[in-house]
Amino acid sequence: MSTEKTIYGTPVVNGLAYAPAAWVSRFQIPKLDTTPLPESERETETTRFDQAAATVSARLAARAKQTVGTASDVLAAQSELSADPGYRQMVHQAIKAGTPAAVAALQTTEKFCAMFEKAGGLMAERTTDLRDICTRVVAELLGEPEPGVPQLREPSVLLADDLAPADTAGLNPEMILALVTEQGGSTSHTSIIARQLGIPCIVAMRELGCVPPGEKVFVDASLGSLTLGAPVHEVLPRVEADVRAREAIRNWAGPARLASGEEVELLANVQDGAGAQKAASGYAQGVGLFRTELCFLDSTHEPTLDEQAAVYREVLTAFPNQKVVTRTLDSGSDKPIAWATLEQEPNPALGVRGLRTTGLNQGLFTRQLDAIAAASKQHSGKNWVMVPMVSTLPEVKWVTKLIRERGLVAGIMVEVPAAAIMIDHFLEEVDFVSIGTNDLTQYVMAADRMNANLATYTDSWQPAVLTLIARVARVGQEKGKPVGVCGEAAADPVLACVLIGMGVTSLSMAATAIPGVGAQLGAVTLDQCQAAAAAVLQAADAGDARARARRALGLR
Repeated sequence: MSTEKTIYGTPVVNGLAYAPAAWVSRFQIPKLDTTPLPESERETETTRFDQAAATVSARLAARAKQTVGTASDVLAAQSELSADPGYRQMVHQAIKAGTPAAVAALQTTEKFCAMFEKAGGLMAERTTDLRDICTRVVAELLGEPEPGVPQLREPSVLLADDLAPADTAGLNPEMILALVTEQGGSTSHTSIIARQLGIPCIVAMRELGCVPPGEKVFVDASLGSLTLGAPVHEVLPRVEADVRAREAIRNWAGPARLASGEEVELLANVQDGAGAQKAASGYAQGVGLFRTELCFLDSTHEPTLDEQAAVYREVLTAFPNQKVVTRTLDSGSDKPIAWATLEQEPNPALGVRGLRTTGLNQGLFTRQLDAIAAASKQHSGKNWVMVPMVSTLPEVKWVTKLIRERGLVAGIMVEVPAAAIMIDHFLEEVDFVSIGTNDLTQYVMAADRMNANLATYTDSWQPAVLTLIARVARVGQEKGKPVGVCGEAAADPVLACVLIGMGVTSLSMAATAIPGVGAQLGAVTLDQCQAAAAAVLQAADAGDARARARRALGLR
């Protein structure tokens, strides 16, 4: 009789699975010959590297065309990264100095990764992408098969130390019943794509190495647990019930409404017109977060007013007669923009980003507001504008005045703890607030959300984070001001119920997450949501908060 053992990680995508474990075996780069190349061979070696990199880039681009949504975007970005001119130029220089192509690729990759890690935030998260590209290029140079997920003979639970975006994007949900990784964080590409595909997912499971291949395991991704030796007669009925619940999600057609009849506003996070069109074709009731900076990440100069307005107009046009919440430029930290970001900041996440950028270039902020106002003139819906990284009352008064002067609805993001603490005063000035749970969590817990070693701390279920969210929502109710949530927390179906119970008035998330959240909200009453909200505030840690919420909502 097998001994039951349960290990834990950080939940990302809810769901249950019971199946054999299948490990992803990464391509192990052998010891490479570092003997300097004769000068006569260096040009040929450079060509050989270019061909290998082009092959990898083409494969990734082809896969991007075969997928949709976030998975396609991630693969396309990785294809571009593998053909990056700066990366290739550095490899070329190494080869011309006599370094063999495979060694040059490895050395250059580590130099780039060191730069990314120093930048921190999302840039640090991209080191996984770059190392994966390097591995694929080296495999191509050595004539080895392309690394990736093994061909599975039966539906399985996929285990990996970490999974490259290119591998995650190609997963077949019919064969991969759940995904568990030893590393990674809740905002990694692996997590983002798993959400889109609807595959139950757990990351940062430190003891995962104890699971042997082929062993049947029970995964409860809502609790972040993997159990070996689980009693079949107990887990199979739960898995079957979960399958029925996911079928209900696929059949959900909106609008979002609690079982007790109250409507809930579910909005989409978008970054451009194409994303807005996709969201509008689904069940989004508007846009709760339009990330304007992502339109200009590759720009070498500040776009003109007309150029900006054209981009904003594409998003507004996708949602006529509906609410669109535009976030002003949030450059810096994990989103460096050449014309709006300081170089060589020692701690970018706590540095000049968001509204703080305007301290160096006030005109940048006012010109963006002018562009948003220009784009809004032909939009018949509600045009709301919110400002990120607001920390003080003078900042709140200043941005509110500028936004209202242009006929727009004025709001701020609550992501700096100071904003949550000062929310009584801030809500006297603004028309609404939106809680950015990703940044709020990392600042409250003093933990970089891109550091996989800190995934336990950067969990939005942490009681300290939930306590601040509850405070903001309560003050919003007292003052009659809307309080939205636009971080990853809004996309968690169970946490969404808690947020509504706290008094949050809207939830904004990736459009693909809306059916799951909507279906769960439709299965509970407002009384249950409020009971869950009260329960989590008594929790000792994130895991306890999850368990308390599920009990209050009648979930196993």
